[in-house]
Amino acid sequence: MSAPKGGPWLVADVGGTNARFALVDGPDGAPTGVESLPTREFAGLAEAAAAYLERFAPGVRPSAACLAVAGPVVAGPTGGGTYRLTNAGWPAGTPEDVRRHLGIPHLEIVNDFEALALALPRLGPADLVPIGGPATRPGEAVAPPPAAEAPMAVMGPGTGLGVAGLIPVPGGWVQLASEGGQVDIPAGTDREIEVMRLLRAERGAATAELLLSGDGLSRIHRYLAELDGEAAEPLTAAQISRNGDDPRCAEALGMFCALLGSLAGNVALTLGARGGVYLGGGILPRITAVLTGSAFRSRFEAKPPMEDYLRPIPTALIVHPGPALVGATVRLAASLPATEYLEPA
Repeated sequence: MSAPKGGPWLVADVGGTNARFALVDGPDGAPTGVESLPTREFAGLAEAAAAYLERFAPGVRPSAACLAVAGPVVAGPTGGGTYRLTNAGWPAGTPEDVRRHLGIPHLEIVNDFEALALALPRLGPADLVPIGGPATRPGEAVAPPPAAEAPMAVMGPGTGLGVAGLIPVPGGWVQLASEGGQVDIPAGTDREIEVMRLLRAERGAATAELLLSGDGLSRIHRYLAELDGEAAEPLTAAQISRNGDDPRCAEALGMFCALLGSLAGNVALTLGARGGVYLGGGILPRITAVLTGSAFRSRFEAKPPMEDYLRPIPTALIVHPGPALVGATVRLAASLPATEYLEPA
């Protein structure tokens, strides 16, 4: 095992609701000291990271950090750049500002789904639940092989909707960050078209994130009631997910999964993701049974005339507890020179 010189690495998965931090003892280490802090309690990314170190790792001085954030990260021409959390209400910033605030020698900021993509080759069968397709039982032929020759994609709803890719290159992989959650809703039924019409009237646009997210599930529920001429009790995504016996909640969950399946098929076709489409985010692990029994997979494949292209592509739900933290570690291992590690003992 190789360990970093000067101190452990700080890694993070920062979303619109929670910011999860951990420490890693080098490129082969697993995240330890994992803690989740409410995003709303802090003025920005640097303040949240500083609070984690002060509260849970006093006296620790990380030698490097990779912070994965739920929003666009734009690289600058001389290694700088900017980041912005789409749903946190934090001001935009630069990695250099965060690095100086924390006093860490090397700091990188990446998109959270970019980090999820980097984690894919490190996931095993126990970290994945197949959602239809070639594998039908948990752990059956769903782990992305380390030597895969086909691109993979990762996507998923949480506070927002993330999409990223992982492309094979000689000797490894290259991650592809995107803002694929901002594409148009892939409505496929008359009922979905009516929901999309209500969304456009209310928000002026019908982008996927506005329905395929926590707030989006609540919108679907509300719009279905409006279409039925009834007043809907305002419910959160968590309340809808727990109330699947209610007919309207069940319909909202079913539409949510079906729309996600259509979008996943679009992503697979766009990226040529023959290595699989993997689902992350904070919502789906809470509704695994609903997802596996939904129209997700049939809508994934329903892309005439490309059904034969899509049918062999695996789709699976990531159930690893911290995949973006793993991906942030992979990013640091690739970007830091080998001289930053001690020789193995």
